[in-house]
Amino acid sequence: MQAAKKRTVRYDNSAYLMILPSYLVFVTMVLVPIIWTAYLSFTDYDLKNMTWIGFQNYVNIFQDKLFIASIGHTVYYTALTLVPTIVLSLLLAVALNRKIRGQGVFRTLFYLPHILSMVAVSLSWGYLYNAQAGIINRFLGLFGIAKVGWLTDPGVAMISVAIMSVWGSLGYNSLLFLAGLQNIPGYLYEAAEIDGATKVQQFFRITIPQLRPTTFYIFIMCCIHSFEVFGQVFILTGGGPSDATTTIAHQVYRNGFEYYRMGYASAEAVVLLVIILTITVINYRYGGNGND
Repeated sequence: MQAAKKRTVRYDNSAYLMILPSYLVFVTMVLVPIIWTAYLSFTDYDLKNMTWIGFQNYVNIFQDKLFIASIGHTVYYTALTLVPTIVLSLLLAVALNRKIRGQGVFRTLFYLPHILSMVAVSLSWGYLYNAQAGIINRFLGLFGIAKVGWLTDPGVAMISVAIMSVWGSLGYNSLLFLAGLQNIPGYLYEAAEIDGATKVQQFFRITIPQLRPTTFYIFIMCCIHSFEVFGQVFILTGGGPSDATTTIAHQVYRNGFEYYRMGYASAEAVVLLVIILTITVINYRYGGNGND
């Protein structure tokens, strides 16, 4: 018995030793920065002087009309991207799941936007959206449609950013759906065909229910990424026009690295963290029923 216990302890210690690097990375790269940011949120810090001011930053945040507006813009962006991303990714996955010639090439091409630099992609879309010489407006001009200020019209700019984001996320999410599709047992479809179910009925009665865990995961990740949106906004619009596309993350960057209000920016970052945690907990509690 003693020998067996020693072997168990030795195996446990080996396991802890193997996962130690991951915990060290988590603590140093995630946990410590979060704690430090939370501490800074209670200070007036400009990279030179630090003064403890308690909850004053949080009081100022919720009196800041621009920050309140950025929350609304972020929610609007999420609403624009969430459903289209999930629906289009699923349809793309279904198409890529068919046995066609050049299947691997198509999968690679659709995945490319996910691995390309966000800066490069955003600059490319900026050229496409150019009001005067952009390809999109040139194409619309062929049909007599007036030029659209894709990035200069406050009512259209956020939609333009959302379109680019949906395009960029399709490849990655479709691969997740594709993995889920290939894990669905084939006998379910065979039984459905024997019972006379159509392809549409099979899709809604078999495919979608079987993809529930995958869909739930993608839904959560899309929510998180939508509330963290920054790169597209920073490159395409800089938060404009007239602050119509500024988001929470963009406000954190602006206050921290343009105005050097590090304490205030840290408080905004903490608010963003709380929002994301709240959304995640709600999704797990009510969306996943605590089982996924």
